[in-house]
Amino acid sequence: MSALAGFASAAAGWLAPLAEWASAALLLGGALLCATGGLGLLRLPDFYTRVHAGGLADTLGAAAILMGLLLLALQDGAFLVAVKLALIALLLHITSPTGAHALVKAAYSRGLRAAPDS
Repeated sequence: MSALAGFASAAAGWLAPLAEWASAALLLGGALLCATGGLGLLRLPDFYTRVHAGGLADTLGAAAILMGLLLLALQDGAFLVAVKLALIALLLHITSPTGAHALVKAAYSRGLRAAPDS
């Protein structure tokens, strides 16, 4: 039993900085994805491409940010917070594409056509 405890304490010594770096990379990557989605909303030519850019980039960006926060919560021992963050990520992955699809379907049924050059 003491061999496992020794292994766990040795692994915790090098896993903590690795988890911090991974969470920092996820947080930064998520922020960049969200910023790219915002730029896509400004730069793309029509409604359909804007919804695609916004929906895709914001879903992936928010998921990366939530996973980075989840790693930090697990490292601090806040298991309940980690479970809540995982449930938020799951809910986001279900509702964001559904909302984007509903927006596009409503626009298409009202007669909004795509730009000819897109």
